Amino acid sequence: MTTRKPPTPSDEQEALLAALRKVLEPLATLAVQRGLPYAAIEELLRRAVVGAADAAHPDMLAHRKVSRLATATGINRREVSRLLGVLRDAKASQQLPRRSLASEVFAHWMSDARYRDRRGEPKVLKRQGRAPSFESLGQEITRDVHPRSLLDELLRLNLAVHDVEHDTVALVRDAFVPRGDRVRMLQFLGHNVGDHLAGAVANVLGDGRRHFEQAIYAEGLSEASVQEAWQHTGELWKGLLAALVPALEDKVERDRSHDGATHRLRLGLYTFDENAAHGAPAARPRKARKQ
Repeated sequence: MTTRKPPTPSDEQEALLAALRKVLEPLATLAVQRGLPYAAIEELLRRAVVGAADAAHPDMLAHRKVSRLATATGINRREVSRLLGVLRDAKASQQLPRRSLASEVFAHWMSDARYRDRRGEPKVLKRQGRAPSFESLGQEITRDVHPRSLLDELLRLNLAVHDVEHDTVALVRDAFVPRGDRVRMLQFLGHNVGDHLAGAVANVLGDGRRHFEQAIYAEGLSEASVQEAWQHTGELWKGLLAALVPALEDKVERDRSHDGATHRLRLGLYTFDENAAHGAPAARPRKARKQ
């Protein structure tokens, strides 16, 4: 009987570097394709590293902090002092992210039974009038923004269409991914991938149980099979959306007066087709497996 050799610190270091390379390569592709210079990326990385080191030593005396962080990060003391000042200024001016009212309207429309037909599809709504109408839908999300403004935003994002003749509104997409709005898409990238990665890192640094993270992996699929899998995934997501959004809305309402209602939760689902992303050659057939 053979026993597996326990991993060494060097093994873990190699695994860490390999993981970082997998994370950084897509970010490098995005930066290069969008013309972001290396100096800007390096500045962000330096801030992130010093910020993480600072957070790891919250009780460090001020007169010792710069030296300690310089030792921990390998960045010289003068640069650490500069970066700490930048981080303090950024934190002081940081504002809470605004709610994406358009996404809330979209999710409510997709999930609330009153706004879906017998097949579970979002109804075509009257623009105004009693529920179910787009006016009532918008007012259920916010009373601070007029429903017409919410509709204009959905139309701008190509997520809804307004039939002027019948004065009705219909969704035209089954996922809230606005095309043609690069700013919004980049915001989604930062929020979704950032939270996913933060959860995965927390699992690695902790006991691996804090955040749910599972994936299914398959090789050797045809383009048709990938399309079928995407369609199946979309149908499953619709069911998940219909079940979770009302439940979470109820919990938010229930916890509104609770002193401990400070938690923020993001639930997501993703797919990735390597050939579509990189034009890679077809792989040999393999069985699907869970990761």
